Amino acid sequence: MWGASIAERKKALRAAALSQRNSLSTAESRLRSRSIQAKALEISDYLASRSVALYCPVQNEVCTGDILEHALKTRKKVFYPRVGQENSMAFIRVLSATELKVGRFGVREPTGGRRLSEAEHLGLVVFVPGVAFDAQGNRLGRGQGWYDRALEQLGEKATVVALAYEFQIVDAVPIEAWDRNVHYVITEKRVIDCATTPSQSSQFC
Repeated sequence: MWGASIAERKKALRAAALSQRNSLSTAESRLRSRSIQAKALEISDYLASRSVALYCPVQNEVCTGDILEHALKTRKKVFYPRVGQENSMAFIRVLSATELKVGRFGVREPTGGRRLSEAEHLGLVVFVPGVAFDAQGNRLGRGQGWYDRALEQLGEKATVVALAYEFQIVDAVPIEAWDRNVHYVITEKRVIDCATTPSQSSQFC
C-alpha cells in the first residue's frame, strides 16, 4: 500500500485481521484462548498485581474467563470497562461474573458503581483486546479509541497486557500520535516483552 495514508493502512489491516479472526471456529477460539490465558497467569506482573482489569470478548476475541476465575480466587480486585454516554470508558469493579450484563453496544459491562481509583493504578494489570499488534507493542484496536483514551488516563503506573492469537502479530502496526502501546503481547505460542527486541522475546513451543 505504497503512498496510502495511515488511516487507509489501518483500515486495510483491520479488515484483513478481523476476517482471519472471525474465521476461527468457536472450538478453536476456546482452545487457543485457554492456552493464552494459561501463559498470562504465569507472568510476574500479573502474579504480583493487586488489581486487574479485564474485558468481555466479542467477535472471537481471546476469552478472559480463566483469568477472572483465578483473580477472584487469589483475592485480586477485578475491574471491567464500561462505556459512558460520551464514549468515555471507566473501569468498574466486579465481585463475580453475575455483575456483567449486556450494554448498549452489545458487549457485557459491569453493573456496579465502584470505579477504579487513582490509588489503584499502581500495581494494576490491564488486559486488553485488539485487532493486530507488533513486537514493539503497537496496537490496532476496533477503531473507536476507547482503550487509547483510557490507557492515557492510567499513565505509567499500570502494566498493559494484550491477549491475541499468533496470526494477529504483524511486522508493523501503523500508528498515530494518540495510539497507546502495550507492555506485553501474549499469544498461544509466546509471550512478547515489548521492551525488548523481538529476538529477545520469551518463546513458547
